[in-house]
Amino acid sequence: MSFQGIAEAYKRISGIANKTPVMSSRTLNSRLKANIYFKCENFQRVGAFKFRGAYNALSLLTEEQKNKGVITHSSGNHAQAVALAASILGIKATIVMPKGAPPNKINATKGYGANVVFCDNTLIARSQITEKLIEKHQYVLIHPYDNFDVICGQGTAAYELIKEIGDLDIIIAPLGGGGLLSGTALVTRELCPNAQVFGVEPSMADDALKSIQAGYIIESVYPDTIADGLRTSICERTFNIIRKNVDQIVTVSEIEIIDAVKFHFQRMKIIVEPSGAVPLAALLSNKINVKNAKVGIIISGGNIDIDPFFNLLEKKVLKY
Repeated sequence: MSFQGIAEAYKRISGIANKTPVMSSRTLNSRLKANIYFKCENFQRVGAFKFRGAYNALSLLTEEQKNKGVITHSSGNHAQAVALAASILGIKATIVMPKGAPPNKINATKGYGANVVFCDNTLIARSQITEKLIEKHQYVLIHPYDNFDVICGQGTAAYELIKEIGDLDIIIAPLGGGGLLSGTALVTRELCPNAQVFGVEPSMADDALKSIQAGYIIESVYPDTIADGLRTSICERTFNIIRKNVDQIVTVSEIEIIDAVKFHFQRMKIIVEPSGAVPLAALLSNKINVKNAKVGIIISGGNIDIDPFFNLLEKKVLKY
């Protein structure tokens, strides 16, 4: 892994991926006595940073690999990203998704033209079905995070952020499989060598923290956190990058995640899914000291299922 790979990925996806906005909140800055800059990947294509990595990886495939088609397993955002990138590049895509994946993400993945194959709600089931399909059809695996080109693409979000707002004291990213945090850390070490890098994961899916503390990977078994995008375990590739380049991993509770989602909705007027709100959850719960600091936060996505909210409104209207 190198910074050069991320810089090249940025050139490769420019004009295809959205240059997402950077936002701030006066209320939050005043409350924390800091300058917080949110890189809003909820405005990225497919509503998540995952498009960056997927498009970078698929665009680097050989013609022979493209003709075979690609496959991945994902609970949602990477699934959508691979589906859209494949559609743009004219590649057949098959996506293995757990049955418990959010309906809005399943529907969007199908809408981008991918063939969706369902599996049980375990990481083992996802991997097993993916491997069987690869063996049968010779598909090319585009892993959600255990892939050099995917990680380089994910790192372009932080690259873009730092290029726009300049040097940072702290940068924070969500942590699931570790692709986003790995890319973020590599970029930050090159462009802001004195900055602190934090990863945040749900306390109900704290395999990365446990793994770093133990010195070896401790896998999680599809934890039941509302941050569905962070249910995956880190891999050897991301484990090694994080261990060398990330200063600290912190965890947040489910209630703290919900409070952060509400803050994004109510104060910033933006839709942020629970996985994307975990960095703010860490700040609102005082897990990271940011006083007098210039802080960058990667909002990973905004693909939240809003149907229940509107269903409640409809029921209320129908009463009259």
